[in-house]
This record gives sequence, C-alpha cells and structure tokens, in this order.
Amino acid sequence: MTNLKTKYSGLELKNPIILGSSNLSNDLDNLKKAEDAGIAAIVYKSLFEEQINLESVQLQEDLSEYAERHAEMISLFPNIDHAGPDEYLESIRKAKETLGIPVIASLNATYKPVWVEYAKALEQTGVDALEVNFFAIPKEFDVEAAAIENEQIEILQDIKKNVKLPVSVKLSPFYTNVLNVISKMDKTGVDAFVIFNRMFQPEINMKDLKHFSPIHSSHDVDNRLALRFAGLLYDEIKAAICANTGIYTGKDVAKMILAGAHCAQVVSSVYVNGIEHIANMIKDLEEFMQKNNFDNIEAFRGKLSKKNTKDVFVYKRAQYVDLLLNSENIIKKNPLY
Repeated sequence: MTNLKTKYSGLELKNPIILGSSNLSNDLDNLKKAEDAGIAAIVYKSLFEEQINLESVQLQEDLSEYAERHAEMISLFPNIDHAGPDEYLESIRKAKETLGIPVIASLNATYKPVWVEYAKALEQTGVDALEVNFFAIPKEFDVEAAAIENEQIEILQDIKKNVKLPVSVKLSPFYTNVLNVISKMDKTGVDAFVIFNRMFQPEINMKDLKHFSPIHSSHDVDNRLALRFAGLLYDEIKAAICANTGIYTGKDVAKMILAGAHCAQVVSSVYVNGIEHIANMIKDLEEFMQKNNFDNIEAFRGKLSKKNTKDVFVYKRAQYVDLLLNSENIIKKNPLY
C-alpha cells in the first residue's frame, strides 16, 4: 500500500499537500471541504500588522469625523479602541477547534517587538505551527542588504526563544544569495522553509492612467524556481522544505519531492479547479508512486536533487547559457510561434 505520510515543520502529515494561506480560510466551510477532500494541513490567512494598524487609524478617523463641530457637542461617538488582532485570533481559534488536521498560523509584522507579541498570541490559540511570512518591500536607498537580512534573522531568533511552536519561514527569492540567507536562518533552529512567496505587483491602467492591483492565478511553469532551489537545498540544511507557487497537479507535487522538497502548498490550483481537485491531486500522486514502485515519500525524495543527479550542470548557470545559445531552435520548435 502506498504511504503518503511526510514530516514537515515538526508535524506528521498524512500526505505532502498543504492548503496555503489565502482568503479561502475566511470560510470554515471551505476548510472543512478541503479537509474532506484529503488536504493534509492548512495555512490560515496571514495576520498582517499593517492591516491591523490601518484599520485602527481608519476607526479613529471615522469616530472623530464630526468631533468638535459645536461647543456643546465635542463628539458624537464614545471613545472606542480598535480590537487589534483579537478578531483574527478568535477566527483562527475556531478553525483549529473545527478541523482535525494541523492548522498553521501565518504572520507578517513590521516592527520587531510586534513579531514576538503576535507570535505568542497565536500560540495561545492552539495552532499547531507558525509560518513567518517575510514579505517586505525595500523603501530606503541607503539600507544595505545585510542589514535587512540580519534583522530578519534576529526576528527569527526572538520568536524561537519566546514560542514553543514549530516555526517555518516563507521567503521571497529576491535576496542576492538566497541560499546564504537560508543557511543562516537554518542555524536559528527554524523547522522549515517555504519557497517562495508569490509577490503581487502594482499595475497601471492605461485607460484612466491610474494604479490598480490585479490578482492573477499562478501558472504551472511558475513552479520551476521552487523546483530549482528545492534541488539545491536538499540535504544541505536541517529544516524541511516546502515548495510553493504553480503547484497544480499531483505530478507537480511529485516533481518537487523528486527535487528534494518534503511537501508543497497549493492555492491557485484550488481557486481554478475547485476544492474537490485536492482529491485528484492526491490520486495523481499515488498513481505516480505506484507506477514507479515508490512505497513512500522518502523513497524518491531528493532522487533528482543536485546532490543525486548525474547531470552536474542542470542546477547551474550552464543550463541558462545553453538555452540562450540555442534560443532560435527553441522558438522554431515551439508551436506558439
């Protein structure tokens, strides 16, 4: 019998497919459907410090809009403080109480003390693990890369000191040397890395010449970056590896495991194909393993990693150079041209 179990971020998972952080977790019915379809764990929608701060400012502006309009009417409304993260904490607590699979909290903060404050608050909800979401946009020209990296490492160290939860780190690929950053973060004792964040970029509407923020689903070709770095990281770090972005089928999950990942997160595939597609992905993965006589995940994890592949150039720059030198042949053979 095919054994799909895997270990990730200190958790025993029944299979290597995790529902990534998204608005799907706003509805408990969606999460129950995902559990029924066979998902191994869910990452609850991220708690963003910036969102909490923005909502607090907007509340105070709304309450004070008609303040001091008259000497005898200083304010129309009572003094009300924003609830902060309490509403979010209550919703994730309900999710944990409702589901029988691991629930992973996701956190993105701005200030160092708040990272720890919110991490401790999330731990109190009973979640099974914490995903630290390092999604930051550089704003100053005079801040060196090392300063940003060192601050993130210090944040991880502080979180690990203050919570007992397994901690994973979700990173963007936009470091000068992401392998070096991961290696340093690995030494803090984090339990896993999620590669990589999918960034939503601003766009300009050419009709009205205004900015807008489109949300597009990922495509299956988008998973190649995660595949490359899963292959490079395999057996080089202590933490587990989770591939993210462009994971649409069970075969895509199998590819990531072949490269060296322990599991994969899915979001766009569920939006595009429906929650029931999770069962199809699991079936695809089982069929792949049966066809290739793999009894369990570890039987083929890392089989095509940099460490184990016979092609010494596949994970190196030579592959890129070869593609450029033969680009004309590639275009001629491509049915799209």
